[in-house]
Amino acid sequence: MTYSVAVSGASGYAGGEILRLLAGHPDIEIRTVTAHSNAGQPLVRHQPHLRSLAHLTLQDTTPEVLAGHDIVFLALPHGQSGQYTDALGDTPLVIDAGADHRLTSRNAWDAFYGGAFHDAWTYGVPELLAGGVKQREQLRGATRIAAPGCNASTVSLSLAPGVAAGVIDPRDIVSVLAVGPSGAGKSLKTNLLASEILGTANPYAVGGTHRHIPEIRQALAAASGITPDAAEDRIRISFTPVLVPMSRGILATSTAPIVEGVTDEEIRAAWESAYGDETFVQLLPAGQFPRTADVLGANTALMGLAIDRAANRVTVVTAVDNLVKGTAGAAVQAMNLALGLPESRALSVNGVAP
Repeated sequence: MTYSVAVSGASGYAGGEILRLLAGHPDIEIRTVTAHSNAGQPLVRHQPHLRSLAHLTLQDTTPEVLAGHDIVFLALPHGQSGQYTDALGDTPLVIDAGADHRLTSRNAWDAFYGGAFHDAWTYGVPELLAGGVKQREQLRGATRIAAPGCNASTVSLSLAPGVAAGVIDPRDIVSVLAVGPSGAGKSLKTNLLASEILGTANPYAVGGTHRHIPEIRQALAAASGITPDAAEDRIRISFTPVLVPMSRGILATSTAPIVEGVTDEEIRAAWESAYGDETFVQLLPAGQFPRTADVLGANTALMGLAIDRAANRVTVVTAVDNLVKGTAGAAVQAMNLALGLPESRALSVNGVAP
């Protein structure tokens, strides 16, 4: 069976990456692409690398244009998806790459985003532990999916095994991330100009203000089996992203205290048990740590684990391509599960080098 697809926000980075992956998917027909200010222009004017889709023209993003497809992907700025999802009730599968349907807590939404609150959808991180099982079990047959925030899913995947196994204390998590500017979207911003970011590293959203923090708390609460309301007190994270001059990629270094009495063997076993059979989340051998270059273009999260007994902390270093495993790849992987297709279809573990 071939599924018809519409992709909104198709002129942006996330929309373009969704299209790149879907263009190689044997079960998908990309029928419609939409935009706002760029509507009426050829898709390849904004996504010149997508040569197989040169026949497509960007249409206006309206519920009427998006309706009538088997699958709709929404790759819109945060706060803009809800106005369309409310009108797509007859669409069999809708996947939102924005934040509108990620959070279960209205209070968290109000504190970090603001504006209209929309109900949470099934979270699109298949490998994430949630309530003793993997999130992929919730994605099978899902009709509404919230693709993750790239930073949030990277940190959550990094720490969920230790939280679920009870070998680390989630009340003192520290995560520092080196991130590429493509995660901020394609809109022109002075601080993202090449002359502003080349040759420097710039922290942003410092001091607990980044919007992905409640998403991380929510994911780790699910991994530990506690309610989202309890996460505020029992899961505390200091989260600092740093903008670095690479177009794609996240390198997340996350640490947490070791629970008293836990052995080194038990610590590593928690991550090996969680990811030993996974295709797209891979724990590297002891003493090895990933580079962002190794996951460029791949739907892979590579992870290195260190046990620092002097500080009594576990350190996890995880590398992802923020536009693939962090966003579009996670969305396509979740789509495959929802449709009952092979989970890895149209997705690769192989990066691009050099």
